[in-house]
Amino acid sequence: MSSDPKETPLWHTLDAARCLDALGVERRRGLTDKEASSRLVRHGPNALAGAPKKGLLSLILEQFQDVMVLVLLGATAISFALGEHGDALTIVVIVIVNAILGTIQEARAEKSLEALRELAAPTALVRRDGLERRIPTRSVTIGDILLLEPGDRVAADARLIESSGLLVDESALTGEAVPVAKDARRVDPGGAPVTERHTMVFSGTSITSGRAEAVITAVGMGTEVGGIATLVQSEAEGESPLQRRLAGLGKTLVLGCVVLTAVVVLTGMLRGEGPYEMFLIGVSLAVAAIPEGLPAMVTIALAVGVQRMIRRRAVVRRLPAVETLGSATVICSDKTGTITANAMTLTHLLLADGTEVAVTGEGYGPAGRVEAKGRLEEARVLLAAAVRASHGSVARLPRSRRYVPQGDPMEAAIFVGAVKAGLDPATLRSVPIIEEIPFDAGRRLMTVVVKDGHERFNAYEKGALEQVLAGSDRLGTRGAGRRLQGVDRQRIESAVTRLSAGAMRCIAVATAEGRTPEEAVRAPRTFLGVVAMADPPRPEVAPAIETCRRAGVRVIMITGDHPATAAAIASEVGLLRGEGGVVTGAEIDEMDDPLATQRLRSVSVCARVAPSTKLRIVRLLRQDGEIVAMTGDGVNDGPAVREADIGVAMGLGGAEVTKEASSLVLADDNFGTIVAAVEEGRGIYDNIRKFVRYLLACNVGEILVMFLAALFATPLPLTPIQILWVNLVTDGLPAMALGVDPIDPRLMERPPRDPNEGFFAGRLGVKILSRGVLIGVSTLGIFLLVLAQGEPLAKARTMAFATLVFSQLFHVFDCRAQTRKIFSNPFLIGAVASSVALLLAAIYVPGMRQTFETVPPTALGWLEIIAVSGLGSMSIGVRRLILRLGLRHASAGVG
Repeated sequence: MSSDPKETPLWHTLDAARCLDALGVERRRGLTDKEASSRLVRHGPNALAGAPKKGLLSLILEQFQDVMVLVLLGATAISFALGEHGDALTIVVIVIVNAILGTIQEARAEKSLEALRELAAPTALVRRDGLERRIPTRSVTIGDILLLEPGDRVAADARLIESSGLLVDESALTGEAVPVAKDARRVDPGGAPVTERHTMVFSGTSITSGRAEAVITAVGMGTEVGGIATLVQSEAEGESPLQRRLAGLGKTLVLGCVVLTAVVVLTGMLRGEGPYEMFLIGVSLAVAAIPEGLPAMVTIALAVGVQRMIRRRAVVRRLPAVETLGSATVICSDKTGTITANAMTLTHLLLADGTEVAVTGEGYGPAGRVEAKGRLEEARVLLAAAVRASHGSVARLPRSRRYVPQGDPMEAAIFVGAVKAGLDPATLRSVPIIEEIPFDAGRRLMTVVVKDGHERFNAYEKGALEQVLAGSDRLGTRGAGRRLQGVDRQRIESAVTRLSAGAMRCIAVATAEGRTPEEAVRAPRTFLGVVAMADPPRPEVAPAIETCRRAGVRVIMITGDHPATAAAIASEVGLLRGEGGVVTGAEIDEMDDPLATQRLRSVSVCARVAPSTKLRIVRLLRQDGEIVAMTGDGVNDGPAVREADIGVAMGLGGAEVTKEASSLVLADDNFGTIVAAVEEGRGIYDNIRKFVRYLLACNVGEILVMFLAALFATPLPLTPIQILWVNLVTDGLPAMALGVDPIDPRLMERPPRDPNEGFFAGRLGVKILSRGVLIGVSTLGIFLLVLAQGEPLAKARTMAFATLVFSQLFHVFDCRAQTRKIFSNPFLIGAVASSVALLLAAIYVPGMRQTFETVPPTALGWLEIIAVSGLGSMSIGVRRLILRLGLRHASAGVG
């Protein structure tokens, strides 16, 4: 048979001997150096191919692809053509600043997929030319004989040749929290998914216990991890909702500018003006209509949001992600390590007589205790036997309070439970092991034999309940030695069934003794009880899910774990409500897209989901109009995280592939941080709408003043430099302050925004136009009034200039939330004060007075300016007061 893996891809369906023949390798000798070099050339290095890096120039050019920025660049060209060099230079500076801000943020966050390569072990132990050698992982190739021991990271996908008690942690690849038993003697069916290929080990997974030899069948991008990396790289990033809305806004402004130019030109020509002169006036108005500060304002608002999210333990990798998460309608969350802690915790002991004992504490830390209530000694006997029949332990990370498992996570949980009971596991394991029978998938037991001080041999055994009970004839409880009867079996089995339904992993423990090791192994057991452990939900998850429910954001758990386990965890955190809330990946795979989409509208849990199915689920949800946030930590989550509108990775326990695919990384792996990020995102979008409302209303007012003046052939109410001063200074500072407005405390009580709604939804367009008209009419009105009184043009322009500025400053407070107190945003107060000071400087400072061609108004003139400028805000205040009084009256009537 050929050594080309493409011709025989289903290695798990072949026995070990046929695999070795197919790959052309002898087990005891392994590959020769010459053959290994040849295969390395043929199949390539055992490394994951990285996506092309974005260079600095590419990052910079991307900043100039936004519609608004392109419009501004067009406005710059027109301004130069019209001789308005000051306006053109100003717009260029704003565009450059916007590009610099965006580039810096993305350059800091951008990482290449080189981080994926670190998923593989740096070295691997192989057999070549009959000798065991440790070589770089990149150098292993198809046909190499791989030697595996506890603690090893598997270097490449391989078919087991021989195994002994092999348990493999595949959680990063499949999402399964519990190590998987492997057996070289088995032959798996052809349709077996990755989670059920018991004869295979996969690149990037870890050996928790046992030993094995395996022949490598796939390397690099041909491995299961490589397939996931390919999916990650192939998924192009889509536009965020904010980018789509701003693009729509840009198109609207362009259309408005074209219409405005056409109206002005046609009107002037009908009045008898020269076509060229009217065209220049129309184009000037169109250029003035564009809020040139808008892109920079959006970038600043997002950057401020980034800093606020960092303080809330969320690290943003891509700037638009800040707002996108606030648009989320669905959060698809992985279970292991996201909703749960990915830390097996011993939570219950079931003594031999059926008594349940609770064990407090979470994770692998020693905090907690065994609440035995007079049965502590029996609990210690049970835990001591379990510790002796295992090898796992825990270790504290240097300069950290965090504990991590060493070996099998379930054995590490037993180790911690013994410590909580006041036992010393190191002392318990100090007795030399005479014989050990490792756990295997067929026997489903692990047995350890030690020699005590009385020339007797004790066997300690743990494993599946049915296997331990089958070999036991006595109970180790009060009145030890009592016969194990049928009623005892039923009571124990019933209790374990109930614990298992609550997502508990139950391991039965027994002991026996004999005069020889063989006799101890064969002797009937004394049943000591059951240790029950779970990967518990994070404590913050339940309240976070409830907050999402109030905010109208649906949460779907997507996991590779068993449906019963997933459903139990979902119920515990309040996610699973009602029937029909669980669907398996296999069921989704059998459905066509319309049927699967319909099914996904009602599910809360998707279990036994492969990476490709997880990707399809996210894609179907997006096609159904949802804004999808996908959280994950394992390699298997990478493609779906990339596909989602907003990908969220776990920073502490997450795989590098998932972090690389994500837009947001949670520094504390806290599900509650996702909800905080949703709140921040919503607040940012609210603030963007506030300053867009403010900027556009101000621009509408400015345009209307100039448009009506040109239409009715009156002198221009404002000089170009006055308009520039208003746009850059008195507009810009308050708009920036609106961008950092505090979040409305009722924000998470609202439903998500409609993904298809336009930027001007909620009558925003009407508010902008109505206030803009009021600003424009007030400014032009006071200008014409002063002229009618026979005052000089300079004074009339000064009055119009001041009225325009004060009208805008009054309006900035109307743009805030109605419930917001006036002094809750000190930045806004400072910005308004600065704008007033700059206006007064332009009017009263001698050098500036000449530049701006202003004349100081009289005291009566200032009263007129303030009165006219405040008309709009006063009308809004009166309207709100009437509405509140009406609501109170209605409430009183109902009462």
